[in-house]
Amino acid sequence: MLGNGKSAEERQREKERKKRGARKYGQAKYKHSHMGVVSCVFAGASIAALGGCILYSYLVRGAAPGIVGGIAVIAFALSVLGINAAVKGFRERERNYITCRIGLPVSGVVLILFLAIFIGGLM
Repeated sequence: MLGNGKSAEERQREKERKKRGARKYGQAKYKHSHMGVVSCVFAGASIAALGGCILYSYLVRGAAPGIVGGIAVIAFALSVLGINAAVKGFRERERNYITCRIGLPVSGVVLILFLAIFIGGLM
């Protein structure tokens, strides 16, 4: 016995119990997929960039400078990178894929929205 009143076996059992966590059937909690988190960040950045471009263009009544188009293209690129990161995130083993499941459709919606605005501007 050591100073705190627990034997080495008790400390080892406690450590194993904490490692298992409080999940069903004693499974450890999974960490979030790293690439899934990256996908969510890319999706959020593309939403912010595209939303900012739309808002600015609306406020100046369509007389927006060319930089707004450039930022919209950056939003398109971020959306594609978000989709790519989500797909890579699904390949990670023993991870929580909720971030991949959020980042993939959000990036897809931003991509579709960008294409709709772009094609609508061509007509």
